[in-house]
Amino acid sequence: MTTTDLRTPNRAPLDNPTIRTQMAHRTIRAYTDEPLADDVVTTLLEVARHAATSSFKQQLTIIRVLDPTVREQIHAASGQPYVGGTAGELFVLVADLYRNAWLRERAGADLAPLETTNLFLAAVEDVLLAAQNMVLAAESLGLGTCYLGSILANPRLVISALGLPERTFPVLGLLVGHSAEEPQYKPRLPLSVTTSIDTYPDPAAHAEEITAYDQVVQQYYDLRDTNQRLDSFTHQIITALGKGPAERTPLLGVLHEQRLCLR
Repeated sequence: MTTTDLRTPNRAPLDNPTIRTQMAHRTIRAYTDEPLADDVVTTLLEVARHAATSSFKQQLTIIRVLDPTVREQIHAASGQPYVGGTAGELFVLVADLYRNAWLRERAGADLAPLETTNLFLAAVEDVLLAAQNMVLAAESLGLGTCYLGSILANPRLVISALGLPERTFPVLGLLVGHSAEEPQYKPRLPLSVTTSIDTYPDPAAHAEEITAYDQVVQQYYDLRDTNQRLDSFTHQIITALGKGPAERTPLLGVLHEQRLCLR
């Protein structure tokens, strides 16, 4: 088995501070009680606001969660212990078609386009681009981050807790704060498996690379500081895919309740 230094971030062929920050990404789930400075929070929201947006529709709203009662509801929805309490700043990024619906309704324009799956997916793209801008900015400032797809384990509770109107949907949460842990770097699938030129890279043609990658992942789980287990990427995909609470939620029904993806 090839020995991998799980304490050292990967390096890209080219190097500058931005690339080093991107290559050093880790998910941080433990934070100190030190709050984020106001100018840091404002900066994170500004870089999100300046992310690329599909056709200039700007279908995004970010909710900063400060009320402990609201945060506890988000915690309950996610089921993840690190979402609760006060450590780390919690944001929820919302795909927002309501604002544009309000603008069109005020002008007497048709609202039907807002019920298409196309516009909802464009809003999700806005959310993900903004979220990545926030993460990159936060990590460039030496902060830790954690995406919270887990809030989709109970999206109705999140919608209720945040008072979200129709035509909106909470795509993900984001924790940002001062890290209280130093986890190892989690290895990713090699470029040969996940990229190609002009045509799809058939996994069967890269079986040996995937097997080698499984060995690296086994090493990661064997050597990491917490929750040690013997596991591999392939084993996780075979045994765990689709079983997490956020993966089993009947999301289409919730989207329809929010008057999204109706056609």
